[in-house]
Amino acid sequence: MINILAIESSCDDTGASVISDGLVLSNVIAGQKVHELYGGVVPEMASRAHIENIIPTVEIAIRQSGLTIEDISAVAFTQSPGLIGSLLVGAGFAKAFAQARNLPLIAVHHMQAHVLAHFIQEPKPSFPFLCLTVSGGHTQLVLCKSHLDMKVVGETIDDAAGEAFDKTAKMLGLPYPGGPLIDQYAALGNPQKFQFPVSSLPEYQFSFSGLKTSVLYFLQKQKKENPDFVAENLNDICASVQYTIIQMLMNKLKKAAKDFGVKHIGIAGGVSANSGLRKAIQDLGDANSWHVHIPDFQYCTDNAAMIAITAHYKYLAAQFADLSTIPSARGTWENE
Repeated sequence: MINILAIESSCDDTGASVISDGLVLSNVIAGQKVHELYGGVVPEMASRAHIENIIPTVEIAIRQSGLTIEDISAVAFTQSPGLIGSLLVGAGFAKAFAQARNLPLIAVHHMQAHVLAHFIQEPKPSFPFLCLTVSGGHTQLVLCKSHLDMKVVGETIDDAAGEAFDKTAKMLGLPYPGGPLIDQYAALGNPQKFQFPVSSLPEYQFSFSGLKTSVLYFLQKQKKENPDFVAENLNDICASVQYTIIQMLMNKLKKAAKDFGVKHIGIAGGVSANSGLRKAIQDLGDANSWHVHIPDFQYCTDNAAMIAITAHYKYLAAQFADLSTIPSARGTWENE
């Protein structure tokens, strides 16, 4: 049996997972509440918290898996992209564990892992598979021909969709993390109440910087006329902004699916937990006879199970790393 211990430490969540022959046995996440005080992730604090959390998180993951340290066949870790200090903690632990037990080491790209989260549970996508990855730092359209043969066919030229959510929340005075709160308020609002511009770029490119600027100027103007505007219209503002972001995402996804002739479509990344986005892709899938794949919530946000499933396929392909492998804040996929 192939039993892999996987470590995820790209940002502010310390994750550990154990997978056995492609079956996830445990998936443990230790969060960091301290960043709420600062309205965003503080890299140095994140690194220190990872150091404190990683050993107990791994111990719990192994214990919950029902296996022992002696049963582990290989160790995987997130190599890129992410906060370099956080990545170094995870990579350092994985290397030490692998070296101490003379085990194979597997380096995983974080965004590739988000895509392969779809293969943790049934029903799994069939190839070719088109995945929209949406997070705080990335917005990409990824065409997958196999588990390890992927290519980014479109991405944002500036800001990510997740950042647009978070920055809008900050402008509205919502606490961090603001993206999930926008989703909650949007469910109670009218998405057609306020109109915001939808970017128009060639092919499969995205842009969200213009939307952020538009929201900023809109709020400044409205609050100048009515200081209570945000409080009185919070639900409708959130619904309108969320609707605009989702429309931009769905427009490009629909075009790519048609152009590449793909019927198995999925979403991944932290923003794929957004209820409005999940409903929109399901509705679009029903209208276009797609097979829509949406991971469970626990596999949408950063987690080690997605690192583990990616490592499983890399193990089968004998794609191993060595102890000189260095984490990178920005990294490209091997086959790009």
